[in-house]
Amino acid sequence: MQLFDPSGARKYLTVSERTAFLKAAERAPRDVRTLAMTLAWSGCRLSEALALTADRVDLASGVLVFESLKKRQDGIYRAVPVPPALLEALDLVHGVREAQARRDRGRFLRLWPVARMTGWRMVHRVMTEAGLSGPAASPKGLRHAFGVAAVSTGIPLNLVQKWLGHAQLSTTAIYANASGDEEQTIARKLWN
Repeated sequence: MQLFDPSGARKYLTVSERTAFLKAAERAPRDVRTLAMTLAWSGCRLSEALALTADRVDLASGVLVFESLKKRQDGIYRAVPVPPALLEALDLVHGVREAQARRDRGRFLRLWPVARMTGWRMVHRVMTEAGLSGPAASPKGLRHAFGVAAVSTGIPLNLVQKWLGHAQLSTTAIYANASGDEEQTIARKLWN
């Protein structure tokens, strides 16, 4: 995995681009907004977000529980802490508490019952509204942005590895190869 494409273009959103994306998401339909927030604040893969069911929104613990879909076997889950505002939005828009009160605890209620390509288009529209383009303007760019932001704010690599669902720490360490503002933030810690 690389943070730059073969032409040297950055494949992750900067902090300001991620902020612009979230601002644009505020103007999107409610279900699009919650998908955008989930991708930006959890670092999950688009397919993992689209597989999220109401029973895996842990409101009490403040985490979303994702099934790691790239582990080549079923039943591997990871809990990712997310901001309370995201949990509140998920409950308001998708009726999480109500679904969890049912007998099946919302186990079969997918929050976004759409195909992967439809989910990608939803995110891409928000990217366009935010004025973002290029390789970074994608769900994967949000995932990479999460990883870069986590590393540049001092989150230990082993936690970032766990949250992103990486099998190897060496994959997570790629996020330490940030550039621009993120690299400057990391360097300032060394200088102080």
